Amino acid sequence: MADDFDLVTLGAGSAGIAMAIRAARHGARVAVLEPAALGGTCVNLGCVPKKAMWLAAELAEAQRIAHEVGFDQPPARLDWPAFIARRSAYIDNIHASYRQRFAELGIELIAARGRLLAADRIAVGARELKARHVLIATGAHARRLAIPGGELGIDSDGFFALRACPRRVAIVGSGYIAAELAGVLATLGAQVSVFARGERLLRSFDHEIGDALAAAMRRRGIELAFAHSPSGVERAADGYVLHAADGSRASGFDELIWAVGRDPNTRDLGLEQAGVELDAAGFIATDEWQNTSAAGVYAVGDVTHRIPLTPVAVAASRQLAERLFGGRPDAHLDYSGVPTVVFSHPPIGSVGLSEEVARAVHGDALRVHRARFRPMLGALAGSEERTLMKLVCVGVEERIVGIHLIGSAADEILQGFAVALRMGARKADLDATIAIHPTSAEELVLM
Repeated sequence: MADDFDLVTLGAGSAGIAMAIRAARHGARVAVLEPAALGGTCVNLGCVPKKAMWLAAELAEAQRIAHEVGFDQPPARLDWPAFIARRSAYIDNIHASYRQRFAELGIELIAARGRLLAADRIAVGARELKARHVLIATGAHARRLAIPGGELGIDSDGFFALRACPRRVAIVGSGYIAAELAGVLATLGAQVSVFARGERLLRSFDHEIGDALAAAMRRRGIELAFAHSPSGVERAADGYVLHAADGSRASGFDELIWAVGRDPNTRDLGLEQAGVELDAAGFIATDEWQNTSAAGVYAVGDVTHRIPLTPVAVAASRQLAERLFGGRPDAHLDYSGVPTVVFSHPPIGSVGLSEEVARAVHGDALRVHRARFRPMLGALAGSEERTLMKLVCVGVEERIVGIHLIGSAADEILQGFAVALRMGARKADLDATIAIHPTSAEELVLM
């Protein structure tokens, strides 16, 4: 006999947990199926440990800057194992917090993988669960290239298993994961080379931001190799050897990290039996309401072809829970105007349309404002690195449709300005706002 639930979620990452908690608060009987650690990629192999490592790198950089401006204490090296222990303890506390909330709300956590038998039935071990609603939130996994030696080295998951900083590391990729790992490792003492198949970093971002990041990375000693099409990898006596389609090779790396994208976790979920269809890229196809092709089955997060950000997955799941259990039949997430940050060195903040996209949409109605300047601390330390801030505006009223930042504190500055963009702010609204001086953020209202 099947166990009956109002909601069963496959996966206890950001999307699954958010949906389960919100539904349970509305009185739903909920089961969560998760064979691995609670929190999914974000908590265990993504946002949280990544930000921890970025903070460690920021402290290392701050020590060097402090030395430049006159502090007599030379920069110290990170005790990597000790810091990892602190990072792990922080994550353990998050796991405990989730378990406590599940217990308080009566959510049943089943530490196993579920498989759909039909749209309303799930097999988990020897049990069969029946559910009015099923959420698929199984996330994604790091991709590798299907080339000879593609199984060698580590991916972004393996980065978090490192217990020491590599001496010389090759990173294959050009997206935000490659940029973030390169910045962290270089700042903590590694000699880093990044191999990108295209001509730019961060292709989905405003082109000036990607170019500014490339320049900043080179100033930090990171080697960038563009138009590099990997054809194979081997392990030699002196480390990894990377071969390219043009016949060139790079060697002597004691670590190799693949950062070439992520693929959805859709295998062995019983999707065909439930009538759940995939899109052309292999992700679960959903409409704007998170519905799949099977009635009563929904998908949220990285298993879908939506914006792969934790806050987006959480927000979409909560809206879905409100629609199904909270009496709000029109509730769904608006995916436009989503702010995002890259924890590179220096950090990047972006919301809205890039200049390229805005120009394609609005043509000659576009006007772009820029500010380039040396932040005060950098200037005091003698650094030539400049912050770039960019406003993309449309029409006579110059309504702001894009805000793009790269520089110290860009990650913290963006949030409030993202609210302004969403509310329809115009350039004149920023002009009329009194600046907070001396800050970097003031440049956005002084352009």
